[in-house]
Amino acid sequence: MIRIAIVEDDRNYQEQITQYLLRYQEEFSIEVEVSIFDDGKKILENYRPFYDIILMDIEMPDTDGMTAAKKIRTIDSEVIIIFITNMAKYAIKGYEVNALDFVLKPINYFLFTLKMDNAIKMIKRREGKSILLFLDNMMKKVTTSDIYYIEVMKHDLYYHTIDGVIKQQGSLKDVEKILTGEPFKRCNNCYLVNLKFVSGIVQNTVVVAGESLQMSRPKKKEFMQAVADYIGGIG
Repeated sequence: MIRIAIVEDDRNYQEQITQYLLRYQEEFSIEVEVSIFDDGKKILENYRPFYDIILMDIEMPDTDGMTAAKKIRTIDSEVIIIFITNMAKYAIKGYEVNALDFVLKPINYFLFTLKMDNAIKMIKRREGKSILLFLDNMMKKVTTSDIYYIEVMKHDLYYHTIDGVIKQQGSLKDVEKILTGEPFKRCNNCYLVNLKFVSGIVQNTVVVAGESLQMSRPKKKEFMQAVADYIGGIG
């Protein structure tokens, strides 16, 4: 499923973009989940790295799209941002927040699909491997890119994911082996962190999807190097 946020103050454009996404979903067999916000301020409230794509209007009355995008980037470096504007000169500033592209108003469906194609291709390139977890006596396939971090307490593992916490039995050492090649690193003996969701490091604390986790002294140097390598494109 592709999670998409529409941030647009004009109700007509909200409806048009939603209809375009539903049409795109039907034509290309891609499941989408759409959330709508009528201002940049609304999406910033309690923001978490949940969305795959944000379709962001630039000109809005309270918090404009560029300001909202800059604040989102301090929390979420991975979400794909596509600006929606009636003036191309504003979209050029999108490079400042690593925006993928922009859509000009009035919105043409064919051109819109081309932008979406590029975004979907990028998402698929980023997708990691999947692991199977038990949930309510059923097997649940969880994509590693949807896992914030994994916590161990006694003999139980807690997978903190985009969709909530999933409890399993096992050891963190075994999970590390399964996730070999994926961007996960221990910040201490209790936490295995997805580097994708690291938004900050303050002294001995690492911020992961809005939560603060303790870094141990023995793990700190290696963990910080792993974060630096990941941001630099090595990991």
